[in-house]
Amino acid sequence: MSDFDYSHLDGKLLQLLLAIIEAQSVTGAAQRLGVTQSAVSHLLGKLRQITGDPLFVKSGRGIVATARAEALALHARLLLEDMRRFAAGNEFHPATLHTTITIAANDFQRDLLLPALLARLRPQAPGLRLRVIPSDVPRAEMLREGDCQLVISPRPPDASDILHKRLFEDDYRVFYDPAMRAAPQRLADYQAAEHISVLYSPRRMLDVDQQLAARGIARRFAVTVPSFAGIPAFLRGSDMLATVPGLLARGLMQGFASCPLPAKVGRMPMYLIWHLKYRHDPAHSWLRAELEQVVAAVLAEHGQA
Repeated sequence: MSDFDYSHLDGKLLQLLLAIIEAQSVTGAAQRLGVTQSAVSHLLGKLRQITGDPLFVKSGRGIVATARAEALALHARLLLEDMRRFAAGNEFHPATLHTTITIAANDFQRDLLLPALLARLRPQAPGLRLRVIPSDVPRAEMLREGDCQLVISPRPPDASDILHKRLFEDDYRVFYDPAMRAAPQRLADYQAAEHISVLYSPRRMLDVDQQLAARGIARRFAVTVPSFAGIPAFLRGSDMLATVPGLLARGLMQGFASCPLPAKVGRMPMYLIWHLKYRHDPAHSWLRAELEQVVAAVLAEHGQA
């Protein structure tokens, strides 16, 4: 354990640690920070004394972070965010926001919640812009590295620096084209049909498909698509079945009939997910609270309040 005075630690050293991890080289870190390579080497030596760890070791022609450095990087990001808030103060007024907020969401939660969220935010924060990116199966790095500020997904990443809160739950229902077939009455009818479902990259099934497979309920998939948006075009005019969240009935699955799933499965949860560095950020807290208000209104409209 190092007995070096921890008060020598400052923001520049924290930025240095992150720059070397991201660049995977001292030279690259120097270029990112706009300093000389010798300055980076000097500061890295100081940081090694403080932490009592080599932090980086040679690997081929480059360097890789030690396990200790990777763990410290998580704390470094939080400390730098605290420093930023310390300098900025805690005053927050939505009307003064002039920024882009990036939210990661797949098509189901995107279409269900985000148009209503933007309509709610703009009168309060006219300078705010919303960017939406696909979440797919979300990774902690999306939030750690600032690709987005929020993720809305049924699958929170399992990481100690990632926070989440359940927004709502939804039942899975079986959708079909009523002009082409009747609802499956029994499990045997359901299994005899051909099915369409979503398969996220890389080969990640919907939770309901995993649950049914785990129970030994075999189905024949005629087609899989990368998102819910691809289902209606294949389902219309066919006798296939699609087992998807029931709330899609008011959006993508309008015009199709639906019935309960003839097998017992768990409900689909939906979570709001963010990084620990935003835990005390007033703008982020405001954004999360506004989204929760949107969820309450949407569920009330759909009779799920």
